[in-house]
This record gives sequence, C-alpha cells and structure tokens, in this order.
Amino acid sequence: MLIRTFTDQDWSQVWPIVEDVIRAQETFTYDPRMTADEAYDIWVETPPGRTVVAVDGGRVLGSAKMGANRPGPGAHVSTASFLVAADARGQGVGTALCRDALTWARDQGYAGMQFNAVVETNRTAVELYRREGFDVVGTVPGAFRHRTLGRVGLHVMYLEF
Repeated sequence: MLIRTFTDQDWSQVWPIVEDVIRAQETFTYDPRMTADEAYDIWVETPPGRTVVAVDGGRVLGSAKMGANRPGPGAHVSTASFLVAADARGQGVGTALCRDALTWARDQGYAGMQFNAVVETNRTAVELYRREGFDVVGTVPGAFRHRTLGRVGLHVMYLEF
C-alpha cells in the first residue's frame, strides 16, 4: 500500500467511498444527501491543507484530508478526517492514513491534532486514535443522529505534539 497526494483522477474512486460512509449515517457528520460535487468541495483540501489516497496498485483503499483545525488564533492546531473502503477495513489502511497525517502535521509545525466530531459508537476509530496517543477531551451528548442507534455522543479528541 502506498499513500500519495490525491489527484483529480482519484475522485472517481474516492467518491464511492465517501458516498458509502455518509449514506450509512454511522460515523460521519456529512449530509447523507450530499452530491459528489458538494463532497468534492468539502473533501479535497487546498494548500496549505492536504488530501491523500491510500492505494494498492491502481485501487484506492482510502483517503484522508488534513489542515488547520481553525483559522487565525487556532491555526496552530491541525485536524484530519479519514475514510476507508468497506472491503479494505481491518487491514491497517486507517492506521496508515492516520500516521501519515500525524507525520505531515508535525512536519508542518502544528502544536497538535484535534478531531472535532468522532462518533462515540465508532469504536474502531476511537481505539485507533487512542493507540496513536489521542485522548477524549470531551463528549457532546446526543450530538450525532446515528441511523440505527439514535442520538449518540460526539467525542472531541486531541493529541499534543
């Protein structure tokens, strides 16, 4: 598996991953009716942010986007989001994307990385982020409408560099 910078040619493989995740309404706060064009505008970061894909041969297994968490006085803290194709989950793709984002953020001089909305029932992601050193610094109760579980909490997670 190789992690490389996203190109526009990758979108035809990234969009189905995005679409699958947002339509499931289990892990991402994106509108499940979002179109491919709307998703592109949100997912593909412009510099100084970065969007990458994890590929095996010519197949995109997952994608990540990263950049400053907030502008201005908050711009010293980074953030990132990760998506993995359903049939590639459990194979280390998410871990590789997370580690790539952390390396990038440290290299860019950020003071830490913050995740603003990790669905508390997304145990795979929560455990991955904890393994990489993140802590839950707060949970907003009932802030996410899970498709099958109803309202569940959203964690804010942080790792100081």
